[in-house]
Amino acid sequence: MGVEHVLRELHIPSTTYYRWRRAESEPCERRRRHVELTDRIRKVHDESGGVYGSPRVHAVLKREDVHVGRKRAERLMRQAGLAGISPRRGKGLTRRDPDAELAPDLVERDFTTPVPNRLWVTDLTMIATEEGPLWLSAIRDAFSRRVVAWETSARADADLVLTTLEYALASREVTPASSFTMPTTAANTHP
Repeated sequence: MGVEHVLRELHIPSTTYYRWRRAESEPCERRRRHVELTDRIRKVHDESGGVYGSPRVHAVLKREDVHVGRKRAERLMRQAGLAGISPRRGKGLTRRDPDAELAPDLVERDFTTPVPNRLWVTDLTMIATEEGPLWLSAIRDAFSRRVVAWETSARADADLVLTTLEYALASREVTPASSFTMPTTAANTHP
């Protein structure tokens, strides 16, 4: 039994059938564009180390003058099985104990200083890599806004932060002022 007979019985025009067959071997412009966009999205996602989700991927594409809607980029990522990671939703990250006493705000939220080496600020940041998370501890001088010292480690612990502080003190040849005392309460951690 031929195709024409089946199409006639099902009341389907033969042109519809042959157009469908041709679309399998010759995809329409929209499908070709989907494949191109998915390849580009996959490249951006891979370059981010698998970290970027659809909002960041869309922002990168927009900066590169790739015209794609936010929802379309999100849908193509989902269809390709690509997803970003959100460290805030992950397990094992540092959380502040709601019952812990907060450290005193010694600078009263004023991060300006008229002289160098009077006030340093620090941050601990996770960088996702293919081999796992890498932690970056950095100390910056509030006067010049330049990085005084930095250190990386596979673990986010006190040793990383203290090593960074030791490098900062050695690089600036700074000794703590006699009037300065370390607070005895626990330090704040990022939520």
